[in-house]
Amino acid sequence: MSPLFLYNTLSRRKEEFKPIKAGEVGLYTCGPTVYNYAHIGNLRTYLFEDFLQRTLEYNGYEVKRVMNVTDVGHLTGDMDMGEDKMERGAAREGKSAWEIAEFYWQAFKDNLKDLNIKEPSKNNWCKATDYIKEQVDMVKILEDKGFTYKISDGIYFNTSKIKDYNKLSHLPLEKLKEGARVEINPEKKNPTDFALWKFSAPAGKTSVKRQMEWDSPWGVGFPGWHIECSAMSLALLKDQLDIHCGGIDHINIHHTNEIAQSEAATGKKFFNYWLHGAFLNIAGGKKMAKSEENFLTLENAFIKKGINPLAYRFAALQVHYRKPMEYSEDSIDSARAGLAGLYNQVQSLGEYDKYEKIWRWPVGRIDDNYKKLFLQTINDDLNMPQALAVVQDVLKSDLDNADKLATILDFDDNVLGLKLKPVEIVVNDDIQKLIEARQAARVAKDWAEADRLRAELENRGYLVEDIKNGYKIKKK
Repeated sequence: MSPLFLYNTLSRRKEEFKPIKAGEVGLYTCGPTVYNYAHIGNLRTYLFEDFLQRTLEYNGYEVKRVMNVTDVGHLTGDMDMGEDKMERGAAREGKSAWEIAEFYWQAFKDNLKDLNIKEPSKNNWCKATDYIKEQVDMVKILEDKGFTYKISDGIYFNTSKIKDYNKLSHLPLEKLKEGARVEINPEKKNPTDFALWKFSAPAGKTSVKRQMEWDSPWGVGFPGWHIECSAMSLALLKDQLDIHCGGIDHINIHHTNEIAQSEAATGKKFFNYWLHGAFLNIAGGKKMAKSEENFLTLENAFIKKGINPLAYRFAALQVHYRKPMEYSEDSIDSARAGLAGLYNQVQSLGEYDKYEKIWRWPVGRIDDNYKKLFLQTINDDLNMPQALAVVQDVLKSDLDNADKLATILDFDDNVLGLKLKPVEIVVNDDIQKLIEARQAARVAKDWAEADRLRAELENRGYLVEDIKNGYKIKKK
């Protein structure tokens, strides 16, 4: 089997993947903060994580994938300042925070379905509000070990007690401190210190009653954003901390803080491999973000425009996950056309059974040589652009159509996820006679008659497309 190499942000190089347990993988993917719709920039990260999971499974691994749902504790400021995004969402829509969380979680799952992204199993979705006890217990451990201190608005982690706090970001500590000073809390001992537990009503201040708050040894409050992922990944993956994923915006703060508090609490390494996906930028190079009010959802960017959402999946496959991807109307039109072209190429592998009056796509044997090439390609740090090139190599090869289809469907069903499998089409005698009459008109170069027959076929619900050495038929 071809070895699998992944770029590890922790070491800043490609490494051969070696799981903790042979044949199994523990995979944690940072999930949505469910206070609003996910934008397509967010969804690019979930697409790359889906490509990763499918690649691992294509290599024969049994993958236990855990994804969190942040339904409390993610503040509008990365440095533990500002409002809780869930409470803000509730105020915006006049609903309870619990209702907001459930609505946008379901909307997110609809996005996953539209993009053919695999969901975690039922028990591996983890909502932060379901793991308050585990989070409180972890803060207690950190307190007992001397890593915490209390200020007026909560319990904080003392980052100065971690010698290699910057080992994931690879930035000089002073750079991290500069970023932290943007939203400085004067009570913190160090600019990079972060909240483990926030008080609902900070000392000396009157606070509006929160909808999501819990008792704790330190007072009524709610967990910090970073502690959630640490507590939940340790609870569900235990000793299978193989791969942790997210967007590159999580490297310097969220994931850095996860590592610091988790390794301080357990005394053990927290995940062996860290993978991060690059941004989706809008025209001009600016990243798409809700805070910038320039975000597009799958619904308004694709579905409402009548564009198959899988065109976005196709677009994501064309750009390596570690490279920035640009969104524009032209890029989406190009992706839509490219996916339609690929569908047409696969459709052309079919044949008409004149006895059964049906168009079929016989599936033959998966070609071992192309499968080996495809595996080597995706195992080179998820090189999906090159994987699409392998598909084109198969289509242009000397394999018979049935073997081409079997090989391509193996790649698609297991990894690419573009739903390329054609559907059998029943064609009755009348329709087949029209098709044959149109072909005869084309041979006779009677283009007007050929166009008339094409229009009649379309009125009856069939689309005919001319291809090299013949034609293909599909239902409208």
